[in-house]
Amino acid sequence: MSSRVDQQRGSAETKPSSVSVTIKPIDKQESRGSQVESYEMADESGPAPVTLTVDGFGTVKHPKGGIEETVKRFTWQNRYGMSVQVITYGAIITSMKVPDRTGRVDDVVLGFDDIPGYQKANNPYFGATIGRIANRVGGGRFMLNGREYQVTRNFSNRHQLHGGTVGFDKYNWEAFVEGTVVTLSHTSPDGDEGYPGTVMVSVQYELTEDNRFEALFKAVSTKPTPINLTNHSYFNLAGHATGHEEIYRHLVSINADKITDTDSDSIPSGKLLCVGGTPYDLRIPRELGPAMAKTVGEGFDDNFCLTKGTEQGRTFTARVVHPHSGRVLEVYTDQPGVQFYTSNFMPDPNKNIRPKAVNAAEYYDVTRLEPIVLEGATDQPIRGKAGAKYFKHGAFCLETQNFPDAINHQNFPSSVLNPGSQYVHEVVYKFDVLRD
Repeated sequence: MSSRVDQQRGSAETKPSSVSVTIKPIDKQESRGSQVESYEMADESGPAPVTLTVDGFGTVKHPKGGIEETVKRFTWQNRYGMSVQVITYGAIITSMKVPDRTGRVDDVVLGFDDIPGYQKANNPYFGATIGRIANRVGGGRFMLNGREYQVTRNFSNRHQLHGGTVGFDKYNWEAFVEGTVVTLSHTSPDGDEGYPGTVMVSVQYELTEDNRFEALFKAVSTKPTPINLTNHSYFNLAGHATGHEEIYRHLVSINADKITDTDSDSIPSGKLLCVGGTPYDLRIPRELGPAMAKTVGEGFDDNFCLTKGTEQGRTFTARVVHPHSGRVLEVYTDQPGVQFYTSNFMPDPNKNIRPKAVNAAEYYDVTRLEPIVLEGATDQPIRGKAGAKYFKHGAFCLETQNFPDAINHQNFPSSVLNPGSQYVHEVVYKFDVLRD
């Protein structure tokens, strides 16, 4: 499997020769005195297609040991105006700035300006790397090789969600830089959150010259254990602060002819449902607001089973278009599923954020960036980057993954990683603009 991945990503000879890497001294106040030497590599023949800058993003304490650690931030920039930022804490994608059809650059992922924001209880995993198991483990238990394992239950004290009480998103990962490729790594000890085996996991990030941001997840384990990693970025192609009204204007298509049937807790029953003739048929582009209005809960939070050939690796997953700005996002992965989530559980202070069955023509000429929060409302908005207020339906997620709770369903693709094998998961976020 690893050789296939290497072939798809290309050999060293096919990579651009011009790279520029700059590591800045980490701010003394943020890092409490930690220093990083500055160095730069540049090709003298001209501007580099992609540059990488490394600096500091504050400090965190290890969630188990309490040792204070410096958080590093990596910023990629290509010559076409796209930039991406990632921090070592949680291997989180904190920013993706992308030009629209006029050249205006906006940040299209939700997040926070500082570490305290990412550590708040109301952070819904913005941009985080999720593990050991993304999504849910039904009942917080599973059978593996004749033994029952009980893992932590952090979802209504009934199930496990996104790796448990202290998942991979709560740790400060180690970093290694080679050219403009950044590899972040983390070791999860045997028994962590109830899971067997010591797991060594890494995610490799890279921005390309043609506006692709690629992530390559890998993991090995000392014992058989379930693994299902993902990235939990929240996208709004109109700009991270533009809210639900702009989300409703997006056009979405997903390459899937089935979804996994779930109960009210989003725990799969084991059945696969055909999307044909249902609100979940997104095989052709649908306007997102009206499509959401047709679903039972007026929003999506479903695993779509991707349509792909038996031996096919990385394949087209989804395409999202924001017609007004012209921004386009395409997602590709080698995983069997993708969780499409429309931020249904983010704050709705006035209980009136709802998609309409039809977006009236004048709707596209009026933009109200955020609801007016009535005095005394208890469900306050999430305070995000640059003072933004994040509300229900203010973003969408496309979380590439194995099917949820696969460890408890024999008819789902296996999620078990055995010693001597390697878990590999590729995902590509490719940005473009509509052209007249």
